[in-house]
Amino acid sequence: MNSPSYAILTYGCQMNINDSERLASILESVGFHKSDSEIGADLVIFNTCSVRESAEQRIYGKMQELLNERKTGHNILIAVTGCMAGRDKDGVLRKRLHHADLFFSTPDMINLPRWIAELRPDWQIQGDLEDDYLKINPLRNPSAQAFITIQTGCNHFCTYCVVPYARGLIKNRPLADILNEVKELSKKGVLEVTLLGQTVNTYKAGDPETFSPDNPYQNHFAGLLWELNQISGLERIHWTAPHPMQMTDQVIHALTLPKQINYLHLPVQSGSNEMLRRMNRKYTREQYLEIIKKIKDIRPGIALGTDIIVGFSGETEKDFADTLNLFSQCDFDISYNAQYSPRTGTLAHRLYKDDVSANDKKLRWRTLQELMEKTTLKKNQEYMDKITQVLIQKIEGDVAFGLSNEYKNIKVKGANEEMIGRIVPVKITKPLTWVLEGELLSTNDKDML
Repeated sequence: MNSPSYAILTYGCQMNINDSERLASILESVGFHKSDSEIGADLVIFNTCSVRESAEQRIYGKMQELLNERKTGHNILIAVTGCMAGRDKDGVLRKRLHHADLFFSTPDMINLPRWIAELRPDWQIQGDLEDDYLKINPLRNPSAQAFITIQTGCNHFCTYCVVPYARGLIKNRPLADILNEVKELSKKGVLEVTLLGQTVNTYKAGDPETFSPDNPYQNHFAGLLWELNQISGLERIHWTAPHPMQMTDQVIHALTLPKQINYLHLPVQSGSNEMLRRMNRKYTREQYLEIIKKIKDIRPGIALGTDIIVGFSGETEKDFADTLNLFSQCDFDISYNAQYSPRTGTLAHRLYKDDVSANDKKLRWRTLQELMEKTTLKKNQEYMDKITQVLIQKIEGDVAFGLSNEYKNIKVKGANEEMIGRIVPVKITKPLTWVLEGELLSTNDKDML
């Protein structure tokens, strides 16, 4: 028979995207080819997110579409992995997704060829794989950007979060593996890497002897950033998401390294000390504000992003007002705001009542969102007539889209295909809330492209 086809449906964060690249690498190494659509594929894998209830609901809906496809006689093999499978300790989610043929946590993807061979022996699947999924080389689409997972899991146990249950405790990749991966990507034209970890700045190398004797940092994460700065061809380094308590003086100093982008995403979750305590975030609003001050002092003009949860258990109007006040003091460029939804298995689900009404959650979300949008527009207007370096990601017609060094979305007219995957100078001519429009400088100078 012809080689079987696969489709991977990815939900959630950049780490899930990177995990899907590993799944694709496994499948193609044992003879699969990628399908243009999940409808018609022989194997469909759901790489799931379980952070919010809405993410799970989307998966149930898409699963029903595939079950309808099965009714037409197409015997699709369906697999579910990612955070939903990882956190399903009592089997409740597995029962709800009982139509799936395979249901496994992310690290168990190394067993996928064997399981498929048992279910579909006629596909003649065979091949040798790594015994650690983090050693699998991700199968990436050609791009100037790449996600690099440097750790998985989390030890912090924030009360609202499923990650420690879905992904386990922190496991760090060897420094040598990370550096080798980035060096190879740089040789292939990758200009920007994003380092991924649930608390990325807690990274600790199991092979510290790999650090250069010239490395000025004792902190392993700061040391990793310094090592990456030495790689020829690499232009920009981004990392997400750090934990405020691990923003040590050395990590903050590493923000001054030349290849560090001029943006930092530092989740705060709430501006209320009582909410932070109930969330088990391990810092106060005062400590967070002091960290932000240190960051701005050492790198003036850095763009800042954050995550905020509204309507957490017990949140009062005063608690919410404290969050609005902290947002204004930090002057964030952007925040990713969420209404709290209890997740089964978490400490918050067991300890606290979800006592903020759905209506209050919506109103608080809208209030915070409006403050954020007003602040974002005001800060973006400061870029008027300024020149920024933009990594072009895609072209649509004669319009290019990319990210500035501050991770602002940029739209440029007068584009050409040669610009994709290059860093180009753009003068901002129209700053809006969600995008900065601009014009390409020196369009006839190919050296500038």
